[in-house]
Amino acid sequence: MMSAPSTPPRRGRVAVLGGGPAGMATALSVHQAGHEVVIFERYREARPAGNVLNLWPPPLKALGLIGVDTTDLGAPCVSQFRNDKGRVRATIKSDPEIEKRYGRGGGFIGLLRPELYERMLAALPPGVLRTNQTVERIEQDDRAVMLHFADGTSYEADVLVGADGIDSLVRRTLWGDSPKREHRLHAIAGYTFAEDIGGDTGFCVIGHGREVQGSWTSIRYKGRDGYQWWVLEACDPDAPPPPDLLARAKQLGRTFPHPLPQLIERTEAQQVQRWVLRDRGFLPQWSKGRITLAGDAAHATSPYAAYGAGMAIEDGYFIGRRLRGVDLTDADAVQRALQAYEEPRKPHTAFQVKMAYRNGQMFHHAPRLLRPVRDFLFDRTPFLQKVVGDTNPAEINKQLALITD
Repeated sequence: MMSAPSTPPRRGRVAVLGGGPAGMATALSVHQAGHEVVIFERYREARPAGNVLNLWPPPLKALGLIGVDTTDLGAPCVSQFRNDKGRVRATIKSDPEIEKRYGRGGGFIGLLRPELYERMLAALPPGVLRTNQTVERIEQDDRAVMLHFADGTSYEADVLVGADGIDSLVRRTLWGDSPKREHRLHAIAGYTFAEDIGGDTGFCVIGHGREVQGSWTSIRYKGRDGYQWWVLEACDPDAPPPPDLLARAKQLGRTFPHPLPQLIERTEAQQVQRWVLRDRGFLPQWSKGRITLAGDAAHATSPYAAYGAGMAIEDGYFIGRRLRGVDLTDADAVQRALQAYEEPRKPHTAFQVKMAYRNGQMFHHAPRLLRPVRDFLFDRTPFLQKVVGDTNPAEINKQLALITD
């Protein structure tokens, strides 16, 4: 007896709030899963909230699988921790097999955020991104999620993904408000394409003095080689920013070895940006009913993790994969799929957030009397190499193994 042909799952409707890396990755992965998807972005365009960026191999792999062109995206780098005299404290190890596929240093790449946005936007199907859309209120029941906009219109979806950043409306709607955790740090960052610097290429150097971090990375931007840099120091988060960011960066970077002072000197003022470091700590549950969170809305982290955008991209990838083949009219099936998305993500993202916060405190808020002891430990023992440098291949391999079709 011939069996009846199977019926393809109903095409559901997924709304994504926020047009950053988390939102775009979610939309691309959900589209591949066969559902209708739309991104609602509050601004006139999906625009990067920063300039400098680094990515690890897992988000690179995820980008390729969701249809983003990753050809010649960024400069692969070997990552090292050094002191302010140039002494190497730790080298981030990489798996040789990963290097074969993702380049020198195991695929840790330096790039600029605008190119990542441009490539992700180019991969989006027409009509998915809707800009100038301010959501004021969100409601849900067993049947659907309703978004209410500032212009009085509304939109009904089967699933809502909150990819709307650290100040997420979706997170507040689900779990109430919670205070931001101040790291009491700020970073000033910039980039340059000056060709006569004479610095090494293919490196990401994370340098630390007693109180200041001074770092730089090779970058590749639209086929052009250059460098990005950043300096990071303790600050009062409520104090006004330095009146001249570039001048302050030059002051902080002057004690570090070549090429950091020269990179800052050759940077134009319009290519410099500052941000204050904050997060919201660990959120034990991301999903409720037909709604879940992604990216900074779920796990905002500091640049000390070098993984904020990367984790956001991974989140979006996994959301689409978990919704593949799911009947989005079935509330129970949706809840199971969203829970299956977040459970494997929480240990990984929580580890990165905690590590970033801990490192920021250790390098910038250690008691003054303990700083020489800390620096002796990092300079004269293999402690930092064991804790930071040697653990990388296992973690990268674990995440890469999860990202597969």
